[in-house]
Amino acid sequence: MTLFKSLALPTLFAVALFSATPASAHKVIASAFAEGDLIEGEIGFSNGEMATNQAVEVFAEDGRKLGDTHTDEEGFFTFQPTEQIVHIFRANLGAGHVAEYRMEIDELPDGLAGGQAPASTGAKTVSAPATAVISGSVAPDALKELVAEAVRREVKPLRREIAAYKEKNNLQSILGGIGYIIGIFGLAAYLAARRRQKQSGIAGQAAE
Repeated sequence: MTLFKSLALPTLFAVALFSATPASAHKVIASAFAEGDLIEGEIGFSNGEMATNQAVEVFAEDGRKLGDTHTDEEGFFTFQPTEQIVHIFRANLGAGHVAEYRMEIDELPDGLAGGQAPASTGAKTVSAPATAVISGSVAPDALKELVAEAVRREVKPLRREIAAYKEKNNLQSILGGIGYIIGIFGLAAYLAARRRQKQSGIAGQAAE
């Protein structure tokens, strides 16, 4: 009975910690990066679950609202910046979860250098397709965009897998720590019981 009481407290503590683990382990993740003249980002949780069809608000550093966007079926969103200022992306995921990402000025698309989008000329617009048609090959700029798009498609699912893998390992570490704590308390209770039993035996022999 004494051994049971000794183990009851650490066991209940471990169960309570385990019960709270899923809620605390699923951290909100948010990121954004420049892609061409757009800002592309993603919102979700560290277990790999993405925030789909989620409204995203965009604010300036002074609190002024710059616009709205939303995530797609895969948790990704795009936003067209028009000012060379800090962009703060915020999404209320419910249950107390708020995703927020701050994008600094030096992270913005290159097209916003100097505070204005690059002006396109008629010569550039005509020359690129003409080169592709005459040479029968893909223009360098078009090829660069194709490669970038292919890389984005490959990297998106990889980021989710990495986040899920990290969370799984963190959960395993927590469970391992719980088992270690229970083991220590169990060993201590066992040694204490053996010591009391030995002392009782010595006392009995002395009484005889």
